[in-house]
Amino acid sequence: MKKLLLLMLMISFMLQNSCFAVNKNKGENKPMGKIVQTAGRDNLGNFAPEFAHFNDDILFGENWNNQDITIKTRCIITVVALMSQGITDSSLKYHLQNAKNNGVSKEEIAAIITNTAFYAGWPKAWAVFNLAKEIWNDNSPSLTEKEAYGKTIMFPIGEPNNAYAKYFIGQSYLAPVSTQQVKIYNVTFEPKCRNNWHIHKAKSGGGQMLIAVGGRGYYQEWGKEPIEMKPGDVINIPANVKHWHGAAPDSWFSHLAVEIDGTETSNEWLEPVGDEEYNRLK
Repeated sequence: MKKLLLLMLMISFMLQNSCFAVNKNKGENKPMGKIVQTAGRDNLGNFAPEFAHFNDDILFGENWNNQDITIKTRCIITVVALMSQGITDSSLKYHLQNAKNNGVSKEEIAAIITNTAFYAGWPKAWAVFNLAKEIWNDNSPSLTEKEAYGKTIMFPIGEPNNAYAKYFIGQSYLAPVSTQQVKIYNVTFEPKCRNNWHIHKAKSGGGQMLIAVGGRGYYQEWGKEPIEMKPGDVINIPANVKHWHGAAPDSWFSHLAVEIDGTETSNEWLEPVGDEEYNRLK
């Protein structure tokens, strides 16, 4: 038990320090607790300290750290908004770089600019394409959604979870984190993927602990409302309780699955979580 508690404390510390953030005004992904911006104070702190405060602490400090939409979606919205206004200076270049850093591929940015051109104007599209070509200037293949998501979490995604595929709707992946003393696996779900209702049975002890480490997902016990899970959230699942867990409809999701020791333990897999039931999630 002491080893388990120590492990949980170590994991909690790592999670608190593993979130990706924009590093000041460089648009680089760094392992920080949250998105931090200092461009306002760096450039206008002495001349316009109130504006610098609004820029660094409100716009980026609060708005960009809000998790109601993904950071990738927020980057795309910002690029479209700036392009629509005809703003093609260094601020747009910064946000284009930020979009690339947060998983927007060359194909995606080209489609985004093309679509916006029909509403915002063709000359604006030409100007934005010239900036985008500088940023997406490598000839290497674009990252897949899985690869882009993998860069946002500190644990490996692992291999396709083929051994348990019949108990899942959608594709899941499994990566062993610890196979000695306390067994821990990182389980990753693609968007809309979830496992069937199931029960961790035990005569005594047993059960499971889930620690969210990336994306957004859900956990639900039979007869109760679903619980949204975001990085850092912990779910303690008692033995002999019917439940399911998986990704949100619009997000990849990863959690550590910690097996709790018990006597006469086994898993009972039950019916799938149907589309009608699942689609009520947000």
